[in-house]
Amino acid sequence: MTEFVGNPLFASGGITIFEVMNELAQKHKAINLGQGAPDEDGPADIREAAAKATMELSNQYPPLAGVPELLQAVADHNKRFYGIEVDPKKEVLVSVGATEGLADVILGLVAPGDEVILIEPLYDSYLPMVKLAGGIPKLVRVTPPHWELPRDELAAAFSEKTKLILLNSPQNPCSKVYGDDELQFIADLCIKHDVIALCDEVYEHLVFDGRKHKPLMTFPGMHERTVRIGSAGKTFSLTGWKIGYITACAKLMEPIKKAHQFLVFTVAPDLQHGVAYGLNKDDAYFENFTAEMQAKRDYLMKGLKEVGFDVLDSQGTYFITCDFRPLGYDCDDVEFCQIMIKEAGVVAIPVSAFYQGEDGGVRNFVRFCFCKDEAKMAEAIARMKKAFAK
Repeated sequence: MTEFVGNPLFASGGITIFEVMNELAQKHKAINLGQGAPDEDGPADIREAAAKATMELSNQYPPLAGVPELLQAVADHNKRFYGIEVDPKKEVLVSVGATEGLADVILGLVAPGDEVILIEPLYDSYLPMVKLAGGIPKLVRVTPPHWELPRDELAAAFSEKTKLILLNSPQNPCSKVYGDDELQFIADLCIKHDVIALCDEVYEHLVFDGRKHKPLMTFPGMHERTVRIGSAGKTFSLTGWKIGYITACAKLMEPIKKAHQFLVFTVAPDLQHGVAYGLNKDDAYFENFTAEMQAKRDYLMKGLKEVGFDVLDSQGTYFITCDFRPLGYDCDDVEFCQIMIKEAGVVAIPVSAFYQGEDGGVRNFVRFCFCKDEAKMAEAIARMKKAFAK
């Protein structure tokens, strides 16, 4: 038997930066402000709704698209917050987290040879999924400290071969919330070139300082060419549930559902009932959730500034990006993160991990996560102040 060789797309790739940093955190007993996982579980009433569904409702295969209660709740959520009218029976799909939802969309819509525009920094599943579908990635990047959209480069990336653009707003890890003018520019390009927009909007309720999330789907001419993905994990701090939801017109949804049926077929029904309950909560929940996360952001930003970092604006998401050069280090971000783990006992993520190829001026930045317990963040700040006092 010849030596076994796996799929080169995955075999040639390394372990994700999150696993690398998690292992180092455990080894050095460091405080992990790297991975975007909240310290506190989501609302008790949502968890109770799921537990009740486990005991009182069916635990057999639910419908492929999702339980009717959650499909309706997603449709109602679209209407309540954004004025988006959708048919819950034909235009909503429940996925195993937003990540599987992204895979459903990419595998369902992208054919071999199609070009897909991706805006760096990238969530780590985007590029492998595009390549797995046979798509040809076209990378355009926004970079610190201002994360400005390079409009000429983006326009040049579109061609007659472009099938799809993937837009993440609010954007992980740079915490950028795309403004109306930027979104209109992207919409105009999609319409001009007849391109589908896949919008990763999992942080839709984590937008700060009075800003409001505006889905690209709401722009004129974009409803029928946009796929929108949300996440119960991010909206309700229930990341382990892995419940995502996709909204798209029926024409686009048909191939997306076909991809979904061969990847996972369906999603745990009890958790779907819990999320349906959560999406139907009144506006006060969503307002308080945003306010609480903004307060956590402000707390960590203040502490990081006191440590000596140059702290960039965080408009949304769970994350804060910092330039570590004011601390006196001239190394790259990967080395600095290793130094910080060993000397301060704190984990962050190197921002270069979210870019491909040459660093392009991003190797002086690290990302911290603030969806953590305040006592943990306080201890991390104290450790860094002590370690970097020199």
